[in-house]
Amino acid sequence: IVHRIDKDTSGLLVVAKNDSAHQSLAAQIAAHTAYRGYEAIVVGSPREEQGTVDKPIARHKTDRKRMAIVEGGREAITHYTVIKRYRGYTHMAFQLETGRTHQIRVHMAYLGHPVAGDTVYGPSKPLKGLQGQCLHARAIGFVHPRTGAYLEFSSDLPAYFTRFLQALPPA
Repeated sequence: IVHRIDKDTSGLLVVAKNDSAHQSLAAQIAAHTAYRGYEAIVVGSPREEQGTVDKPIARHKTDRKRMAIVEGGREAITHYTVIKRYRGYTHMAFQLETGRTHQIRVHMAYLGHPVAGDTVYGPSKPLKGLQGQCLHARAIGFVHPRTGAYLEFSSDLPAYFTRFLQALPPA
Protein backbone atom coordinates (compact mmCIF):
# COMPACT_ATOMS: atom_id res chain seq x y z
CA ILE A 1 0.00 0.00 0.00
CA VAL A 2 1.55 3.31 -1.08
CA HIS A 3 -0.74 5.63 0.91
CA ARG A 4 -3.78 5.31 3.14
CA ILE A 5 -7.22 6.84 3.37
CA ASP A 6 -9.22 7.28 6.57
CA LYS A 7 -11.57 4.62 7.84
CA ASP A 8 -15.06 5.30 6.42
CA THR A 9 -13.57 7.25 3.49
CA SER A 10 -14.38 5.69 0.14
CA GLY A 11 -12.38 5.81 -3.06
CA LEU A 12 -9.01 5.15 -4.62
CA LEU A 13 -5.84 3.68 -3.15
CA VAL A 14 -2.50 3.11 -4.86
CA VAL A 15 -0.95 -0.31 -4.39
CA ALA A 16 2.53 -1.02 -5.76
CA LYS A 17 3.37 -4.31 -7.44
CA ASN A 18 7.01 -4.38 -6.30
CA ASP A 19 9.49 -2.57 -4.04
CA SER A 20 10.95 -0.25 -6.69
CA ALA A 21 7.47 0.86 -7.79
CA HIS A 22 6.52 1.41 -4.14
CA GLN A 23 9.61 3.58 -3.55
CA SER A 24 8.95 5.67 -6.67
CA LEU A 25 5.25 6.20 -5.90
CA ALA A 26 5.86 6.92 -2.21
CA ALA A 27 8.54 9.46 -3.20
CA GLN A 28 6.04 11.25 -5.49
CA ILE A 29 3.52 11.49 -2.66
CA ALA A 30 6.20 12.70 -0.22
CA ALA A 31 7.40 15.32 -2.74
CA HIS A 32 3.78 16.44 -3.31
CA THR A 33 4.02 15.74 -7.05
CA ALA A 34 1.22 13.14 -7.10
CA TYR A 35 -2.28 14.55 -7.60
CA ARG A 36 -4.91 13.55 -5.04
CA GLY A 37 -8.44 14.84 -5.47
CA TYR A 38 -11.29 14.31 -3.03
CA GLU A 39 -14.95 15.21 -2.80
CA ALA A 40 -16.97 15.69 0.35
CA ILE A 41 -20.23 17.04 1.62
CA VAL A 42 -19.67 19.46 4.48
CA VAL A 43 -22.07 20.86 7.04
CA GLY A 44 -23.02 24.48 6.41
CA SER A 45 -21.92 26.85 3.69
CA PRO A 46 -18.34 28.14 3.53
CA ARG A 47 -18.14 31.85 2.66
CA GLU A 48 -15.58 31.54 -0.11
CA GLU A 49 -16.10 29.65 -3.38
CA GLN A 50 -12.50 28.45 -3.20
CA GLY A 51 -9.55 28.76 -0.90
CA THR A 52 -6.66 27.12 0.87
CA VAL A 53 -6.28 25.98 4.45
CA ASP A 54 -2.63 26.09 5.52
CA LYS A 55 -2.64 25.02 9.17
CA PRO A 56 -0.28 22.54 10.86
CA ILE A 57 -1.71 19.26 12.14
CA ALA A 58 -0.54 17.04 15.01
CA ARG A 59 -2.05 14.64 17.53
CA HIS A 60 -4.64 16.21 19.80
CA LYS A 61 -3.07 17.02 23.18
CA THR A 62 -5.62 15.09 25.26
CA ASP A 63 -7.42 12.73 22.83
CA ARG A 64 -4.67 10.69 21.18
CA LYS A 65 -7.07 9.14 18.62
CA ARG A 66 -7.80 12.57 17.13
CA MET A 67 -5.73 15.05 15.20
CA ALA A 68 -5.90 18.83 15.67
CA ILE A 69 -4.56 22.15 14.44
CA VAL A 70 -1.43 22.52 16.57
CA GLU A 71 1.23 25.22 16.31
CA GLY A 72 4.51 23.41 15.66
CA GLY A 73 2.63 20.47 14.09
CA ARG A 74 3.40 19.09 10.64
CA GLU A 75 2.66 21.28 7.63
CA ALA A 76 -0.78 20.58 6.16
CA ILE A 77 -2.19 22.31 3.07
CA THR A 78 -5.66 21.66 1.64
CA HIS A 79 -7.08 23.47 -1.40
CA TYR A 80 -10.88 23.54 -1.73
CA THR A 81 -13.56 24.53 -4.25
CA VAL A 82 -17.33 24.63 -3.84
CA ILE A 83 -19.09 22.34 -6.33
CA LYS A 84 -22.69 23.06 -5.28
CA ARG A 85 -24.49 24.58 -2.31
CA TYR A 86 -27.55 23.03 -0.69
CA ARG A 87 -29.67 24.10 2.26
CA GLY A 88 -27.48 23.28 5.27
CA TYR A 89 -24.73 21.50 3.31
CA THR A 90 -22.13 22.11 0.59
CA HIS A 91 -20.68 19.65 -1.93
CA MET A 92 -16.96 20.43 -2.27
CA ALA A 93 -13.81 19.31 -4.09
CA PHE A 94 -10.42 19.13 -2.37
CA GLN A 95 -6.85 18.81 -3.55
CA LEU A 96 -4.24 17.74 -1.04
CA GLU A 97 -0.83 19.33 -1.20
CA THR A 98 0.28 17.38 1.88
CA GLY A 99 -1.13 14.15 3.28
CA ARG A 100 -1.63 14.29 7.02
CA THR A 101 -3.86 11.93 8.96
CA HIS A 102 -7.49 13.15 8.81
CA GLN A 103 -6.29 16.30 7.00
CA ILE A 104 -9.50 17.28 5.14
CA ARG A 105 -11.64 16.37 8.14
CA VAL A 106 -9.51 18.45 10.57
CA HIS A 107 -9.21 21.45 8.23
CA MET A 108 -12.92 21.58 7.46
CA ALA A 109 -13.85 21.22 11.15
CA TYR A 110 -11.41 24.06 11.87
CA LEU A 111 -13.30 26.23 9.36
CA GLY A 112 -16.56 25.33 11.12
CA HIS A 113 -17.77 23.04 8.34
CA PRO A 114 -17.14 19.41 9.34
CA VAL A 115 -17.58 16.61 6.83
CA ALA A 116 -21.16 15.30 6.87
CA GLY A 117 -21.36 12.10 8.89
CA ASP A 118 -17.98 12.59 10.60
CA THR A 119 -18.72 11.84 14.25
CA VAL A 120 -15.09 12.41 15.31
CA TYR A 121 -14.70 16.04 14.16
CA GLY A 122 -18.35 16.97 13.68
CA PRO A 123 -21.57 16.30 15.57
CA SER A 124 -21.24 13.07 17.57
CA LYS A 125 -24.71 11.89 16.54
CA PRO A 126 -24.66 10.07 13.16
CA LEU A 127 -26.69 11.66 10.34
CA LYS A 128 -29.82 9.81 9.33
CA GLY A 129 -29.23 7.83 6.16
CA LEU A 130 -25.43 7.74 6.45
CA GLN A 131 -23.30 4.85 7.66
CA GLY A 132 -20.15 6.95 7.76
CA GLN A 133 -18.79 10.19 6.42
CA CYS A 134 -19.30 11.73 2.99
CA LEU A 135 -15.63 11.87 1.99
CA HIS A 136 -14.45 10.20 -1.22
CA ALA A 137 -10.95 9.84 -2.72
CA ARG A 138 -12.16 10.76 -6.22
CA ALA A 139 -8.94 10.95 -8.30
CA ILE A 140 -5.25 10.19 -8.17
CA GLY A 141 -2.51 10.99 -10.66
CA PHE A 142 1.17 10.08 -10.74
CA VAL A 143 4.10 9.31 -13.03
CA HIS A 144 4.34 5.59 -13.77
CA PRO A 145 7.49 4.28 -12.05
CA ARG A 146 8.74 2.32 -15.07
CA THR A 147 7.40 4.05 -18.20
CA GLY A 148 7.51 7.66 -16.99
CA ALA A 149 4.00 8.26 -18.41
CA TYR A 150 1.62 10.40 -16.36
CA LEU A 151 -1.44 8.38 -15.33
CA GLU A 152 -4.63 9.61 -13.70
CA PHE A 153 -7.48 7.51 -12.35
CA SER A 154 -10.89 8.44 -11.02
CA SER A 155 -13.63 6.73 -9.06
CA ASP A 156 -17.34 7.46 -9.20
CA LEU A 157 -19.05 8.64 -6.03
CA PRO A 158 -20.47 5.71 -4.05
CA ALA A 159 -24.23 5.15 -3.93
CA TYR A 160 -24.65 6.34 -0.31
CA PHE A 161 -22.95 9.64 -1.21
CA THR A 162 -25.09 10.29 -4.30
CA ARG A 163 -28.29 9.29 -2.43
CA PHE A 164 -27.44 11.79 0.31
CA LEU A 165 -26.78 14.53 -2.29
CA GLN A 166 -30.02 13.81 -4.12
CA ALA A 167 -32.00 14.08 -0.87
CA LEU A 168 -30.60 17.54 -0.03
CA PRO A 169 -32.86 20.54 -0.65
CA PRO A 170 -31.46 23.24 -2.99
CA ALA A 171 -29.98 26.38 -1.43
